[in-house]
Amino acid sequence: MDNFEQVVTGNPMVIVDFWAPWCGPCRGFAPVFEKASEANGDIVFAKVNTEDEQEIAAAFDIRSIPTLMVFRDKVILYSQAGALPAGAFGELITKARQVDMAQVKEEIEKREIAERGEAQVAEKS
Repeated sequence: MDNFEQVVTGNPMVIVDFWAPWCGPCRGFAPVFEKASEANGDIVFAKVNTEDEQEIAAAFDIRSIPTLMVFRDKVILYSQAGALPAGAFGELITKARQVDMAQVKEEIEKREIAERGEAQVAEKS
């Protein structure tokens, strides 16, 4: 998936399933993921085979599979290992749609400012 970064940065909402062919729970979750992708045409659904894409898996510190990640406006809103039942996956999608991204970005900015301030204080001491 050479275009992973482009997909995540170029779409408002992306849901990524990190999986491997040998993983039973991954294969079990695949139909749930497929149905959700068909029902939510405005969201990009991507699958990353961790065997083939070890660099991407390492970049996101994927330690167990399946792992689901939800990106909105280039921000990771959800990242958790484990297959979800269809109902829980649907709820996750609904909640991700409802997140106030302006508020999320504001909180990220405040955290970054605080971290910079702490780093400056640490440098002076």
